[in-house]
Amino acid sequence: MTNKEQTHDLLSLREVAWVFFAFAVAYFLSALLRAITATLSPTLSVEFGLHARDLGLLAGGYFLGFSMTQLPLGHWLDAHGPKKVVLRFLAMAVVGCLAFALATNFIGLFLSRMLIGAGVSACLMAPLTGYRRWLTPDIQQRANSWMLMTGSFGMLASTLPVQWLLPTIGWRWMFAILAILLLLAMGLMVLKLPEWRLTPKHQEPEEPAKKPSLLAGYAQVWRNPYFQRMTPIGFFNYGGLIAMQTLWAGPWMAKVAGYSSLEAAGGLFWINVSMLFTFLMWGLVTPKLYLRGLNANRLIAVITPLNLLVQVSILWAGPDAGALHWALFCISGSVVSLAQPAVGGAFPATEAGKGLSGYNLVIFMGVFCVQWGFGLLIDMFRNFGLEEVASFQSALAVFLCLCVVSYVHFIRHKTER
Repeated sequence: MTNKEQTHDLLSLREVAWVFFAFAVAYFLSALLRAITATLSPTLSVEFGLHARDLGLLAGGYFLGFSMTQLPLGHWLDAHGPKKVVLRFLAMAVVGCLAFALATNFIGLFLSRMLIGAGVSACLMAPLTGYRRWLTPDIQQRANSWMLMTGSFGMLASTLPVQWLLPTIGWRWMFAILAILLLLAMGLMVLKLPEWRLTPKHQEPEEPAKKPSLLAGYAQVWRNPYFQRMTPIGFFNYGGLIAMQTLWAGPWMAKVAGYSSLEAAGGLFWINVSMLFTFLMWGLVTPKLYLRGLNANRLIAVITPLNLLVQVSILWAGPDAGALHWALFCISGSVVSLAQPAVGGAFPATEAGKGLSGYNLVIFMGVFCVQWGFGLLIDMFRNFGLEEVASFQSALAVFLCLCVVSYVHFIRHKTER
């Protein structure tokens, strides 16, 4: 797409506001659905007789369904545009929420959870793809950061508000209401999202070009030098950030720092509050920083060592490392979120969908592997005879080493976007 054609696609500020709001509502709901299982786990455990392994699999069902869509998602976004794709995907999420509300056994819960994960998997990739064409570069960075901020609102809504509503309406009606809210978000998108211009209006191809296969298209993404540079840090540092925020920070506070269940829930709430304001800050300052030459690469290079030092402090403090330490871990680690739009910017606008969804697959596979691997390491160290606190610390030490290796890889490969 030429500069002239891309300028033709730019939206007015009023249109940008409506487009952002429509996408933000959907992403808020997707983040709420991602984290709600943790709040509902005691209720579901009693009602269905679930073991810990069942809860882990149930929570992982979301990420499994999410990951399965990532490769075709990028192709579909580039071919059909954000509006058509996100609406069709959200329809799956609506069905998944209703199925979850009606489930009578674990299999039903798990399959519904997978369907929800697949259905909301376009809620971030669709706006990031659209923003590449509809927004100027400085507004793109702000919109990207604020999209992540709305996700933090969704994470907050999945904690205390869900807990307050649970005794009143029950979890089944809660998912029915979420299905209705998703339908309302879809209606807003139908009204406010622009159509996707596939080819310039003046250009009519005489013969349809032979399209490369899906895997061949992604082979080009994997071979992109900048994508390769950002893959380890996306897998371990960014995926690990989400894994700790959504799972292991809570057990650390409960089993290592000695928090009660209520104190651990409160700690998670304030960690999510800190992330909300952190993403708000990134949305405000990144355009100014970019104008001064501080792009994503330089910011990640400078701030990531602070995150590694925070991990060292958590290891050193052990039982004294509580909510404040984990909030600092999340805040300092949030800089890696800038890698996602930077990777999208490394590809032409017509290929941004595949680049973004490919990188999103890297991140979410990292979440799954770090969440599962961290637990496996804890059990392994316990089997070696270590106490529970020492097992948690040893697992964190392994994670820290992987983050250091990823950062060294990022620094040594100087490829720019």
